[in-house]
This record gives sequence, structure tokens and C-alpha cells, in this order.
Amino acid sequence: MTTRPEEMTAKSRLARRRSLRRLRLGFPDSLAARIALTVVLALLLTQAISALVYLTDRSEGPPIHGPNVLIQRITAIVQLVESTPPPGRERVVRAIDDPVLRVEWRPDRPPPLAPDAISSGRFDGLKRRLRESLDTADRNILVEVQRPPRDDHQHPPFMGGDEPRRWGPHVRLSVRLGDGSWLSFTGGDPLAGPFGIVRFLLWMGAIAAVILLVSLLAARRVTAPLANFAAAAERLSVDGQADPLTEEGPRELRAATRAFNRMQARLARFVADRTQMLAAISHDLRTPITRLRLRAELVDDPEMQRRMLADLDEMEAMISATLAFARDDAQREPRGRFDLADLLQSLCDDRVDAGHRALYDGPAHVVAEGRPVALRRALANLMDNAIKYGGGFTVRLESGPDGAGRQALIHIDDDGPGIPEAEFEKVFAPFYRLERSRSRDTGGVGLGLSTARSIIRGHGGDVTLANRGEGGLRATVTLPL
Repeated sequence: MTTRPEEMTAKSRLARRRSLRRLRLGFPDSLAARIALTVVLALLLTQAISALVYLTDRSEGPPIHGPNVLIQRITAIVQLVESTPPPGRERVVRAIDDPVLRVEWRPDRPPPLAPDAISSGRFDGLKRRLRESLDTADRNILVEVQRPPRDDHQHPPFMGGDEPRRWGPHVRLSVRLGDGSWLSFTGGDPLAGPFGIVRFLLWMGAIAAVILLVSLLAARRVTAPLANFAAAAERLSVDGQADPLTEEGPRELRAATRAFNRMQARLARFVADRTQMLAAISHDLRTPITRLRLRAELVDDPEMQRRMLADLDEMEAMISATLAFARDDAQREPRGRFDLADLLQSLCDDRVDAGHRALYDGPAHVVAEGRPVALRRALANLMDNAIKYGGGFTVRLESGPDGAGRQALIHIDDDGPGIPEAEFEKVFAPFYRLERSRSRDTGGVGLGLSTARSIIRGHGGDVTLANRGEGGLRATVTLPL
């Protein structure tokens, strides 16, 4: 027994997928577990970025000073500036100044902090400790406090006694240097420091963007098999002989895919069995019809003989049409690209050569995908129906978007009497004919429209009928491009 190349290719693809699945043994096999893992990873990523923001902010600026640290810093700065010659003091002060503790050197006494600034004896303890640290008991030190706004009671500038709770723009401490110049220390607003509101919003925006990107990628990976599953279901509605769907993704999706493939195989077998049975019955009916035809020849009554032969001819035509339908369905013409406009023009030219009125109105070229021979038969049935009951037809081809892609609209208009609106759907039933079409003069067994709709729907389109306002019937065919 030899193995076909396509079977070897399918087996190699299956082996590759199994190898990749073994490499991903650590990844959850359940859809619920994968969703839970995605949520957990997003939360962990959020925590990691938040920790990074916190550590970065801590490393880029000094913390808010407590009283002891404040006194030590002021002492060190005063000693440094006093030891620096006056021409270089401004440069040194600019280098020392930072957003938390603002430092300013002036050759004379600084102006008041604000019109409502106060200098209170409550800060005598702070001044005393600072003089002791500077080792000068008579050092001139001023502490000014700007009156806080009315809503600042939630954040009082003092934590008790004469110690400042935190430095802000409302507190300024000035120290007179040995040469009569002054150093002023003003608290900076912590919110205006390295982690201000703008930087906070930028960090949060970056965190949201990263988490959104990771979540979208993870969700896309989890839902990709679902998209393939939906596409396969849509493809099955157009092509019952489509290839089976690859079993991949989480365990639940693989089980659903497996069930879908089994359903597709059962549907294909069911359609094939019904078609084969129909063809067999139609073929077997030819023998008794032939015997009845021979016996009808022996009937003496000419009128009775004529009626019997007419019924047998009609039965023969129905069987021939059924066999042709079953034979075309069994052949399963492969899909391919073709020029729909050229196909319509060719059908019109054939009917013009046969002496009928057939006009084409539309673009010169419209590329479509499908089974051109089957579509040619379906459109020919619609055109022949227009010739039988309308004397001729006009074909109009349009193409444009349909919301999910591009589609072609084919309008086949005739100048006949039209049909009742209640019959629009009934005429597509197999072997159904309107009363006026039962005459053998018009021909037909009631399979033309049914076959046309079956073929067109097999391409993902549809065909509908409507009476035109100016008279006549319009058959509209929609086909996806």
C-alpha cells in the first residue's frame, strides 16, 4: 500500500504540531486557565511597573526633611557659603538649591515672605538648636510663616511646638552670615518635586498602554482559534467539501473543532448519499418509462396515445434534469478566479446568436472567485427563464462594498408580465411551476430556478425576484467577490 504525497504532508504537519504542543507543556491547556493566567500576568505587570515608578521616584529626589536633618543641612550650607568668597557664593547656592529645600543668598536682608507673613516666638526652640549647631549664640535667625489658606486645616504646617511638620512655600528661614549677607531657606512643595502631577499622568499613561498592549496580544492569542473556527463555519456554508479545520488551541476549542469536523464529514456523506440515491432512482426509472412508451404505441385510441406519450415525455424530461443536477453536484468543480463581466457578456452573445434579445450593461471586467462552469449554468437558467416568459432581458452588473468585503450585484430584467408577489419564493422549490408554464410549449420541468439558487447560495450569495415598476420581472443575484 502506497502513501499519497498529500497524506505524508498532512502527517508531517500533525507531527510538527504535536512536537510544538509538547514544548508548551508548561502552558495551561484550558481556555479558562489561559484567561485566568492572562489576568494574573496583567496584575503582576501592573505591580512591577508601580514598584519601578516608586523606586525611581525615591532615587531621584531627597525626601521631605525632618527637624534634625533640616538643621544639619542648614548648618552645612551656612558653613559652606561662609567659607566661599562673595563672588562665588551665588554659583555655590545655585548648585545647592533643590526642589525640596530652596536656598537663596542675598547681600542684604531679604524682603518679607508675603504681606501677611508673621514672625512668631514659637520657633525659639528651632532657632536655639540651629545656633547651637552653628556654634554662635548671637547668630541672627528669622523664621517667617505665611498664613495658610482656609482649606489648609487638613494639612497643618506644624506638627506641634515650634517644629515644622513639612517644608512648603509658606515657611522661610533666614540666617545672617558673618559678613552681613543673608541665606534664606524656603520649603518647596513636594507635589512640585520630581514626581509632579504631569509626570504622574505620564507614568500612568505608560502603564495603561503597556498593560493594554500585553492584554490585547494575550487575548488575540487566546481567541485566534475562535476566529478560525468561525471562518471554518462560514466556509462550510459555502463549500461542503472544504478541508477539515486544524485541531489547535485550548482543550475546549480542540474538542469543539473535533466535533465540527465530524459534523462536516457527516454532512458531506449525507449529501453524497442523497445525491447518489436520487441519481440511482432517476436512472432506474428510465427502464419502466421505456416499457410504458412501447405499450403506449399499441394503444388504438389516437387521442389517448398522444396524452400518454406527452406524459411520458414530461417524465423523461424531469428524469434527465434530475440526473444532470446530480451529475453536476457530484463533479464538484474546483473554485478559481474568473472574469464575471466576461462570463455575462458571453452568455448574452450566445443568446443574441440564437435570435433572442439580450443586452449587457456594466463594467468590462470584474474579477470574482468561484466555480465558473456552475455559475454559468445558474445564470443561464435565469436568462433562459427571462427569454421564455419575457421575450428577452437586460443584464446589469454592479460591484461595491457589502459591509464585510466586496460583492457583485447582477440584475436580470425582462419585459414579461411578472409573477404574483406570493409566488416569489415558491418558484424556487424543485419541480414547482406556475400554472401558465405547465404547457409543454414553454418547456421546463421546474428545476431551473431551484438549481440556480442552489449554485448561487453555494457561492455564498443569493438570488431574489421582484416585479419592476415599469413592468416585467427582475432577478437579482448577489455574489461575494
